[in-house]
Amino acid sequence: MEAPTVRIDDRENLARTDAHATVLDALAAGVAAAHPERVLSEALSVSGDQLRVGDAVYDLAAYDEVVVLGGGNAAAGVAAALESLLGDSLDGGVVVTDDPAPIERVDVVEGSHPVPDEAAAAGARRVRETADAAGADTLVFAVVTGGGSALLPAPADGLTLTDLQATTEALLASGAAIDEVNAVRKHCSTVKGGRLAAAAAPATVVTLAFSDVVGDDLATIASGPTAPDPSTFGDAVAVLDRYDLDVPDSVRAHLEAGAAGERSETPGPDTDFSHVRYHVLADGWTAIDAARSVAAEAGYETVVLSSRVRGEAREQGLAHAAVAEEIAATGNPVDPPAVVLSGGETTVTVRGDGSGGPNQEFALRAALELPEGAVLGAVDTDGRDGGSDAAGALVDGDTVPDAATAARARERLANNDAEPFLAERSALIRTGSTGTNVNDLRVLLVE
Repeated sequence: MEAPTVRIDDRENLARTDAHATVLDALAAGVAAAHPERVLSEALSVSGDQLRVGDAVYDLAAYDEVVVLGGGNAAAGVAAALESLLGDSLDGGVVVTDDPAPIERVDVVEGSHPVPDEAAAAGARRVRETADAAGADTLVFAVVTGGGSALLPAPADGLTLTDLQATTEALLASGAAIDEVNAVRKHCSTVKGGRLAAAAAPATVVTLAFSDVVGDDLATIASGPTAPDPSTFGDAVAVLDRYDLDVPDSVRAHLEAGAAGERSETPGPDTDFSHVRYHVLADGWTAIDAARSVAAEAGYETVVLSSRVRGEAREQGLAHAAVAEEIAATGNPVDPPAVVLSGGETTVTVRGDGSGGPNQEFALRAALELPEGAVLGAVDTDGRDGGSDAAGALVDGDTVPDAATAARARERLANNDAEPFLAERSALIRTGSTGTNVNDLRVLLVE
């Protein structure tokens, strides 16, 4: 099987030095390592009727029906790899994704991300209906990947897709942490927060997860459609209040009714989910390890700063610039030439009306402080940074060369308008959809 590769547009201009080329190579290798085709070829195997997933073995002959259900950026790739592996043993299913692939046995519905659309809602309804129809002799492979929260909207009774779209946009602009965002999403859905697994019972549900969340919390990845939900309607209302979110009246009324006990709560930690098995097949470390190998092969000392970086993007960008300064000045925490890697998920509290995404704000803020000889690349591994069609950015100590340019950069940051500034500086990284999502990847090189 040919290894998947990642295309970087305008690579010739971006890779203007060997250091820039090394950062781009490391980023591309990290994303490619998390592609479903590669991940499943290493994690799954079939011998006769026996399917091995990690250390677990499933007897396909013990089931009358085998189906694939789920959603997310990597959902089609996972379904395609499963179809190739299982062949005639796979009977069907439905997945929703923004990066479709041709599959014969599983229906692929193309929806939008990060804000859901009608196609995603229709696909999510089909996913739920198929789960409802599953019986005790059904084996369900639940594909749960980054992006699934948007791609499996399934509005709760009394809510509309328009309600969910407005709520999603408000949440994404608020700067709320992902668990807070998902507490609201779960309680506005008939699929999220363990409801998909509950609907599929008593079928055996095997969750195949590609994690885009810090800590690989299965209740948070894609808003946890197959995991018990530790959050409540009361928690969701608290998020609306904490961030003073302007959401549709129908959403607030629905959540407040749930908090008052007038709506059925999501399956909580005490729910019997003994019919569900869990396998996290790829996460941020998958990308970091591959990127680190590329840097080491290029002759750089490497250190992983953290796979759990979170908080405001621009603050973390400044912190990474400070690490570069420290390496250049003192050799701590590693002597140059060195490469520092990190992953995680930063957020942006939107106060302006510009364009960009967390990785672009991260990179631009870092560029204001990076020392000479430092190159920083930051991307979202799904190929879309926030609502932008760029994956992220590649910056160095010359991206902001003088005081006048720095003043413009700070003005753009204040308006959440990093994208056009970075475009002017030929610093945007564009990959198109990558077919995976294991969150953000950053490569900081110091000569």
